[in-house]
Amino acid sequence: MTAPLDIEGPAAPPRSNGELVFAEPWESRAFGMAVCLYEAGAFTWPEFQAALIARIAAWEAGADQDQPYNYYRLWLAALEDVLVGLRAVSTDEVTTRTHALAQRPQGHDHRDHPDDHDHPH
Repeated sequence: MTAPLDIEGPAAPPRSNGELVFAEPWESRAFGMAVCLYEAGAFTWPEFQAALIARIAAWEAGADQDQPYNYYRLWLAALEDVLVGLRAVSTDEVTTRTHALAQRPQGHDHRDHPDDHDHPH
């Protein structure tokens, strides 16, 4: 089962020459989490798509316009909405984990450090 990604419309992920575009590593991980959970049967794609469209519409309506538009930030928020709605996680758990991840130092999740190339993995 493969996620039926929209090619056009508000829920369509950013693309360049037909390929998905991720500006930051966390964006591809957020994308992958949603697709894997869908493929595992945790929720239906229409459930996720509706949550994503609702998040995009809320941003467009000015609910979160203090933040610049970021498709994958809204994608991640939609995934959180779906998981909270399914009671897979609580809102408090999402908030606590988000806060903990935000406190990690810049570049913490990158493995491409100069000395990584000197040692075998």
